[in-house]
Amino acid sequence: MTNATITGTGFYVPPRVVTNDDLIREFGIETSDEWIQQRTGIRERRFADAGVGSADLALEASKMALDDAGIDARDLDMIIFATLSPEHCFPGSGVYLQDKLGLCAGERIKYVPCLDIRNQCSGFLYGTQVASALIESGQCRRVLLVGAETHSHALDLTTRGRTVASLFGDGAGAAVFCATEEDKGVRGVWLGADGSNADVLAQFIWSIDRFPFVELDEDGWGRIPPQQLFAQMDGKTVFRHAVTKIAGALMQALGETNTKIEDIDLFVLHQANMRINEYVANKLLKVPEHKVVHIIERYGNTTAATIPILLAESVRAGILNPGMKGAWAAFGPGSTWVSAIIDW
Repeated sequence: MTNATITGTGFYVPPRVVTNDDLIREFGIETSDEWIQQRTGIRERRFADAGVGSADLALEASKMALDDAGIDARDLDMIIFATLSPEHCFPGSGVYLQDKLGLCAGERIKYVPCLDIRNQCSGFLYGTQVASALIESGQCRRVLLVGAETHSHALDLTTRGRTVASLFGDGAGAAVFCATEEDKGVRGVWLGADGSNADVLAQFIWSIDRFPFVELDEDGWGRIPPQQLFAQMDGKTVFRHAVTKIAGALMQALGETNTKIEDIDLFVLHQANMRINEYVANKLLKVPEHKVVHIIERYGNTTAATIPILLAESVRAGILNPGMKGAWAAFGPGSTWVSAIIDW
């Protein structure tokens, strides 16, 4: 039986560190380090420079993952790119990454297929199901799955937008999925969605039902009010749904694989809010603290990139090692949720 296993991981975050105090000093946001840390667990995040997009961040993470896997980009059969901050409305970021990897020029051109996933915080794990299904079915042997975000360029960095702006950072993570006949890899991925909650966390700038979808002034310039231009969030509703859906998704994954909580060596949870993960792990599932890893205090919420960054850092820190069993879970806008059981 062919299984899908991860043979290489990589990550990249921009060099610019923005602390909670920097949000106050540099951007004039009326908040405090204590207020942000108490509610989110975040101390700092990374911001990309002007001119740097999600595919640029993804390139660095992808090169690290490919090198870790010991393969060349031309060995890939598919590129899957998960993001909520693509370079443009269209095309997707996958083709930009393909070109940046050098696959479209030179003597060894290979037009590797590209697929973009728009499931926000759940994107990398939704992509995990797609990558593993392609491999298990025999359609692909090697798939590059990337999650990358450039949030900072589209945040309302004012006091008006502080609830959302304090949460997000930029970064990218990547993983190479390969076919193996060994008894390891992805054991299952469980997906869910509830569209009735789609508007509690959303960015409405591309509301295509409006005609025109951006109001034009007399000179033909677009006029976009802040509540449409920037992400909007009902924080209490998001917190409540995230806690219940992540816990439920994990219990489903454990139940359908006949796995006990004590059998899991490492819980890898989407890094949206430290308080969400602590509530799920400590209050609901009673998971020992040493089995749950966090990076949100240093990077903030990097959406589709949080889980692959966490994986890559855990591998390099010796926290995630061959033979370990992992449980992964995420919740995001839509609302969507997903869990997975992986034998590393």
